[in-house]
Amino acid sequence: MIKHDKKRNFRYASLQSELGKELLAERNIDPKIIDSIILIDPKKAYYFKSTAALEISKELSGLYPLLRIFLFFPEKMRDPIYDFIAKNRYKWFGKKESCMIPNDEIKSLFLDF
Repeated sequence: MIKHDKKRNFRYASLQSELGKELLAERNIDPKIIDSIILIDPKKAYYFKSTAALEISKELSGLYPLLRIFLFFPEKMRDPIYDFIAKNRYKWFGKKESCMIPNDEIKSLFLDF
């Protein structure tokens, strides 16, 4: 996501960090129920799972904004597909042996780094 966020619209926080916990508590989000991506839009609301991913895709470079068409389908249809992809992503796309070491620009995007 970071690679395709050319305008640097997004900031990141781990759900397990103190800031992440605070952001969840402010919005009465139970982290035991939601263990997936959460997009918090300070001007509007917050989004989970497929809705979060599709809202994010609207702001990315490349062909990702075209994915917004899937917002027309109800969450009840999208979220099981999202869960299936999330469950199988490492099997399909592989898992890296190590995480990216962020440079100073990338570090600045993380609110809890």
